[in-house]
Amino acid sequence: MSALSTALTLALSLGLGAGVDGGAGGAGKPAGATTTSSAEAPRWLGPKPKAGAAARRVITLAPSLTETVLALGAGDRLVGVSRFDERPEVKALPRVGGFVDPSVEAVVALKPDLVLVQPAPGNQQPVEKMAELGTPVLLLPLHSVAQVLVAIRECGKALGREPAADALVEKIERTRAQVRRQAAALPHPRVLFVYGWEPLVVTGPGSFADELLGDAGAVNAADQATSPYPVYSVESVLRARVDVVVNAVGVHEGGGDKLRGLPGLKSARWVELPSQDLLHPGPQLAEGLEMLFRLLHPELKRDGGR
Repeated sequence: MSALSTALTLALSLGLGAGVDGGAGGAGKPAGATTTSSAEAPRWLGPKPKAGAAARRVITLAPSLTETVLALGAGDRLVGVSRFDERPEVKALPRVGGFVDPSVEAVVALKPDLVLVQPAPGNQQPVEKMAELGTPVLLLPLHSVAQVLVAIRECGKALGREPAADALVEKIERTRAQVRRQAAALPHPRVLFVYGWEPLVVTGPGSFADELLGDAGAVNAADQATSPYPVYSVESVLRARVDVVVNAVGVHEGGGDKLRGLPGLKSARWVELPSQDLLHPGPQLAEGLEMLFRLLHPELKRDGGR
């Protein structure tokens, strides 16, 4: 799943942003935006499995959730995944549709005893139908790092893999604390984190990537945006005083050549995101954060590390 596909899926299907965000001085929320409650918690739809009964036939409707099942050592229980899943471990598995358009028929036919879902307005109707037909569904919001950690633990409970989930969460928390300590004594660059060029989609306040920018000692240059994944205007970029542009789009989707020559971006440092770890709110966040930290602080290489 490309960076742009990831961002647009998150922004549009989760109802987190639509239209062009004017950034600083903008007039409120973009059309169609909704507010995501930070208190949103995991919940079950349909029949809830008996306490202590680990799921054996699992379907995931988002790559982040597939990665979580794999990271917990339960990949052999997967019987279906979304069409956006690219991990080699699930290459041969049936596809049951997309994040916002899962096929109820395909899911039910595979007779799962657990369907893991990142809830969104776009998939609410088909997911509720699955539950009505007797399929256990676990809804796992993934808007923030805290929710990702809760989701990992909930998956651990549902799969009977709680020790593995606890270890994974502790690893992510330990990495975040370590990176914060290192970043505290370093410069705090203003960073524009780009998911797509046409339209220009960036990470805004409230996204998990925004949290990780803060962990890495950076200031989100789109901190005046009004949604977590805004379509950003050129005018907003020019006002943002950008020090570093992180290109998470990928070479095959263009490199923002039209923006490189703009005043305010000519002197910015441009870096390419070398992996997908920061694009999925899942178990690879620790690796993604360490990668981001190294990208944003090249002085560490010059000084031989700290």
